[in-house]
Amino acid sequence: MNGAFLTGKTWNIPENAEKPERTNKRKDKPSTLLDILKEQKASKYSGGIYHKTQIDLTYNSNHMEGNRLTHDQTRYIFETNTISAEKEVLDVDDVIETANHFRCIDMIIDHAKAALTEKFIKELHLVLKNGTSDSRKDWFAVGDYKKLPNEVGGRDTAMPEEVADKMKALLTEYNAKEAKTFEDILDFHVKFERIHPFQDGNGRVGRLIMFKECLKYNIVPFIIEDNLKMFYYRGLKEWDNEKGYLTDTCLTAQDKYKAYLDYFRIGY
Repeated sequence: MNGAFLTGKTWNIPENAEKPERTNKRKDKPSTLLDILKEQKASKYSGGIYHKTQIDLTYNSNHMEGNRLTHDQTRYIFETNTISAEKEVLDVDDVIETANHFRCIDMIIDHAKAALTEKFIKELHLVLKNGTSDSRKDWFAVGDYKKLPNEVGGRDTAMPEEVADKMKALLTEYNAKEAKTFEDILDFHVKFERIHPFQDGNGRVGRLIMFKECLKYNIVPFIIEDNLKMFYYRGLKEWDNEKGYLTDTCLTAQDKYKAYLDYFRIGY
């Protein structure tokens, strides 16, 4: 320490001496779920909430869209970056989209605090569909809005030429709200799915956005599992008439994620 002097066997420290900074000072524990996810992601920690979220969100969100990989196969790909199929024949797209979805989850963790933009949403779609057979189709725009009309659940969606304007309007409306509530996030999701901006992958991108926004506003996120799938679809369809269907479904899913947080002793 500058200015300290020795008198006999005693060190004397001047009153105006600056206190030295400890180089090995213990860092504060991460306080929010987002902080913990970031820390476990950075340290490649296995067996924690980051590890569980990656596998469960990827498996369930992909499974809803027809991906045939099992939960165990999804976990194996995440943990080992290899495939174990023995005599089973696996669809290459199922494997690629699973690996891509892991990267998408990393993106929403890394950029959770950033404002939601068209650019980020398109990047999520690009990462999700990159390297799939869809990406080799002339009419399929990976990382960009759809070129051909499509429908979802028998319901009309925005025409390709309408998508850009509708997305801009939706994001302007959403980002104008200062503190987003659980209902605001669900409302955005419903409107996003009704626009259906991409040729394919809208459901997965939409659910990734919901997870990101929950992390941003310190709302416990949720994973829609197979047993809630039909209730979730009903909730999307009936949102204008009865918001309770989708809200209750997502709150049920949130309760399950809260049980994970309780197990890992993470506050919320």
